Amino acid sequence: MVQLGVLDYAQIDEGENATTALHHTVLLAKHAEALGYTRFWMAEHHNVPAFASSSPEMVMMHLANATKRIRLGSGGVMLPHYSPYKVAENFRILEAFFPNRIDLGIGNNIGTPLVKNALNENKNSILDYEKSMKDIQTYLTDQVNEEHRFHGITANPVVPTNPEMWLLSTSMKNAKVAAKLGLGYMFGLFLLADEKKLANARKAIDLYQSEFNPSPFMKKPNVSIAPIIVVADTNEQARAYAKTLDLWLLGKGHFTELRTYPSIDTARNYPYTEYDKQLIQTNRNRMIVGDIDRVKTELDTLIKRYKADEVLFIPLIPGIEARKRALELLADAFL
Repeated sequence: MVQLGVLDYAQIDEGENATTALHHTVLLAKHAEALGYTRFWMAEHHNVPAFASSSPEMVMMHLANATKRIRLGSGGVMLPHYSPYKVAENFRILEAFFPNRIDLGIGNNIGTPLVKNALNENKNSILDYEKSMKDIQTYLTDQVNEEHRFHGITANPVVPTNPEMWLLSTSMKNAKVAAKLGLGYMFGLFLLADEKKLANARKAIDLYQSEFNPSPFMKKPNVSIAPIIVVADTNEQARAYAKTLDLWLLGKGHFTELRTYPSIDTARNYPYTEYDKQLIQTNRNRMIVGDIDRVKTELDTLIKRYKADEVLFIPLIPGIEARKRALELLADAFL
């Protein structure tokens, strides 16, 4: 049976503020736990006014305190910006407080030039991505030997358990890295609107599963797929919600044009250009939209196609009650 998780952005709905958005994230995590979801991850986004999740680790700590069982994770820590040593320390503290409930999901999206420069001020270069992941594993398992450039250092606090480690990716190259290092593999279907790239997803997942090496962070290959799912009680309601996502995914001004996540009315009344309309049609390849019967049929196909162990649900739907209802519909269908 497939497992379900959530990748949340702490979206700020129209008419609300960041504080409310973060409180809604807490409500959503508690609701997911009550429904039997396996994990709840927080995205990392910078300089996007409509998203309050700029520091997944900080939100994770609060969510872990508010829940009892569900795994909490980063979806993901954008590693090129950060010291592997500091990442290891952050996640050891999380693991110390909440053993066997923490997921360290890693990504490499460096963001816009402005964000990249702000996060890497005075840096001359970015560390090698695979080497950085290896460094985190080395710090988390206390394997810093004489050959390591920082021999003698320890990532404190030393704790007896490790977080699960996941690599967020859409590439063949990173599928191979995830297998080599013994990481979980989260494939971001929501990032792909091109059919050719979607076809290559199966090849990447096959490579990951065939070459996987067990590690202290993942004993066997674990594939999670993350499509955008817009589900509601009726197809009509789902289509209305999807229009807000159509507008949002235009991403104008590096997602700064809209200060909050749009309402149905805002999406309906937006002055779309012809180019906007073409892009919307392309972006529909990134979504599953409909009532639960339609969504289950399409999602079952994706699960089979990509041999997925888990589905990570991205609830970009306006309104906390609509998001909670979407979680309920998916739980009833799959759990």
